[in-house]
Amino acid sequence: MNNPFRYEQAFARNIGWLTPEEQQVLRGKRVAIAGIGGVGGVHLLTLVRLGVSKFNIADFDTFDIPNFNRQVGAMMSTLGQPKAEVLARMARDINPEVDIRVFPDGVDERNLDAFLGDANLYVDGLDFFAFDARRHTFARCAQLGVPATTAAPLGMGAALLNFMPGKMTFEEYFQWGDLPDIDKAIRFAIGLAPAGLHRSYLVVPESVNFDEQRGPSTFMACQLCAGIIGTEALKILLGRGEVLAAPHGMQFDAYRNKLKRTWRPGGNRHPIQRLAIAIGKRQFASKFK
Repeated sequence: MNNPFRYEQAFARNIGWLTPEEQQVLRGKRVAIAGIGGVGGVHLLTLVRLGVSKFNIADFDTFDIPNFNRQVGAMMSTLGQPKAEVLARMARDINPEVDIRVFPDGVDERNLDAFLGDANLYVDGLDFFAFDARRHTFARCAQLGVPATTAAPLGMGAALLNFMPGKMTFEEYFQWGDLPDIDKAIRFAIGLAPAGLHRSYLVVPESVNFDEQRGPSTFMACQLCAGIIGTEALKILLGRGEVLAAPHGMQFDAYRNKLKRTWRPGGNRHPIQRLAIAIGKRQFASKFK
């Protein structure tokens, strides 16, 4: 090769916003990402381009045509291929030195310690409806003291929540317990984005179908999520900059040109959240019948 890969050269344009010493710190950090489809795939590539060089990635799914509108690894050349393997190849094509451990069966209670045990950060990329996997993963993060972050692609924007060691946990915020899936879905949707900036421009309401576990999506939202997550990862991994932790959150909506910072003490126990949940149940309960 005329131009062999050199880490310092590949990520030299990060310097200025990072010091050379910070860049080397990121090089040694390991990030665990569960779900490598819509947001998870672009999270991975964003963090690779930031210079993070160690990853644990988990996904059991393969690419299909309906993934094309939003998933960075979805192409005609990758149809039917495992998402985790495709994204691992893409990451290595950016940084041949990257250390990626692939968990091809996804995440569950049996492999969470291996998946999270040496991670410096967990990034949530799981499907919206992966309730059990998400609940167990965030719970194990809290037990292990692993910072955990999630950015939801909503409409043409993104909503952020961080769950930091010693702070409010995922379960304390969302209050899922042993509730039925309809309740978990509604609490998750409302808890992710209390400001609800995206709701006013949903032009085909029937595209949201909880019973069939599907909803509309845009690639713009996934890209915005990745930009936010990349920045949060930088702050958390380097220990600099303000990190909002639940019950604080943030939502940015590019369509409406609006940014809202939210604070819901008690999470979904908060009176405003309880009202929104009650309204949501009346609106969407019929979709589960």
